[in-house]
Amino acid sequence: MAIGAALATGGAVIALLPSANAAEEKTPDQIMSMCERSAVVNGKQRSVSDFGGAFADGFQADNCDFVETNFETFDGPTEKSSIDFPNCEPNATEPAKVSISWSASTAQGQGKYTVTQQGGGGGLFGALSGSWLKHKGTLDMTTKSASAGDTEEREVPVGKVLHMEFTPKMQRMTGEWRVRIDADPGSFAVNPSPEKNFTAPEVVEGPVVLPGAAGAPGLVDGTSKAVLEDC
Repeated sequence: MAIGAALATGGAVIALLPSANAAEEKTPDQIMSMCERSAVVNGKQRSVSDFGGAFADGFQADNCDFVETNFETFDGPTEKSSIDFPNCEPNATEPAKVSISWSASTAQGQGKYTVTQQGGGGGLFGALSGSWLKHKGTLDMTTKSASAGDTEEREVPVGKVLHMEFTPKMQRMTGEWRVRIDADPGSFAVNPSPEKNFTAPEVVEGPVVLPGAAGAPGLVDGTSKAVLEDC
């Protein structure tokens, strides 16, 4: 499964300063470009080489931080997790006993901007991943997906078809990237300028994961159930 879970779409973002005019407004992508090229990201001093720049390129902003604003759990989409087990023979008179193996996979989310802006463990991806891993039951964001599964003994009544469904428990971290350009007192040839602040939204979703045994990856938490339908 491709990296990336369901990620929210960022809306319009404007400068926070009351004095900001239209020329100072930035799109989320422009703000994230400034964040990627900030002198400090989440408290870590950076070099222009960290984003592939040359010395002459300089920084586009003084500081960028990821700030979490909300964290919630919710039920993910229910999916069919097994094949059908019918008991539909014309002469069937007894429930059919079956052993059902089922499995489901749930995507592990990365941030809206970090996939295109920065890979690996550093930079913006590192800042976002570090915040995500602070929460219980989360996977490292480099993990693309997690799975759940089991084998269960079930009975299929006469005239029915049985299959299993799984509903994963999900987590969502909402936050924003906050970019700051420090005030410039000005000089003989440069006019003074006030501090400028910009924000871009960020949302990450991923499965709640149960602890694994002996260091093995845990299984996705959630609810499985048997579903009966008519033949």
